[in-house]
Amino acid sequence: MKVLVPVKRVVDYNVKVRVRSDNSGVDLNGVKMAINPFDEIAVEEAVRLRESQQAAEVIVVSCGGPASQETLRTALAMGADRAILVESDAELQPLAVAKLLKAVVDREQPGLVICGKQAIDDDANQTGQMLAALMGAGQATFASKLVVEGSSIHVTREVDGGLETLAVGLPAVVTADLRLNEPRYATLPNIMKAKKKPLEVLPAASLGVDVAPRLRHGRHEEPAPRKGGVKVADVAELLSKLKNEAKVI
Repeated sequence: MKVLVPVKRVVDYNVKVRVRSDNSGVDLNGVKMAINPFDEIAVEEAVRLRESQQAAEVIVVSCGGPASQETLRTALAMGADRAILVESDAELQPLAVAKLLKAVVDREQPGLVICGKQAIDDDANQTGQMLAALMGAGQATFASKLVVEGSSIHVTREVDGGLETLAVGLPAVVTADLRLNEPRYATLPNIMKAKKKPLEVLPAASLGVDVAPRLRHGRHEEPAPRKGGVKVADVAELLSKLKNEAKVI
């Protein structure tokens, strides 16, 4: 069974982002970029499946500019077997990414697609679900445990008040939650090996997909600075402020 894992290049989660002076978007000049943390968890799970001989090959795919090759090399250093870059300089929104991934799925015919549940830059949480719909495949979102059993998978996910376990036939799309696993660090020998692993570059135009944006960003603003706290004299004053000012009770 092949396992396909989409990965995205995003601003490193330790970096404080800044809005451009003209409010047209986030300023990415000189900002450290990294693999999306949820996608990193998805890569780790796919590699574990291969190590347990439940998967034959792990393929990572990214959609974006040439700089995304660095993100793919990181995934290869974690243990993926080969990588595909769908190269495009256009703004790729979730629907366009899902369509591009569908074209790659048709080409590679994986038995399982494991995505991160969301990207930390736009928090859209849409691509995995859209891809499952385009594939006509079953989906299990926010997975905290994944077990392959023959021609199906059992996925445990968190719901309000407890856990839910789904049995989904293959091929399927799974989106990974934080609790699925703890990703490994890429060691120096594996980083060197990753440079020799195959990385294929496909122009987005060659897949025959319309990647035109459907949404337009109007304006980006930084959140208002938090006001300083105040000390209250007693419980009665605290309750009064919570009720009349904060309006939370």
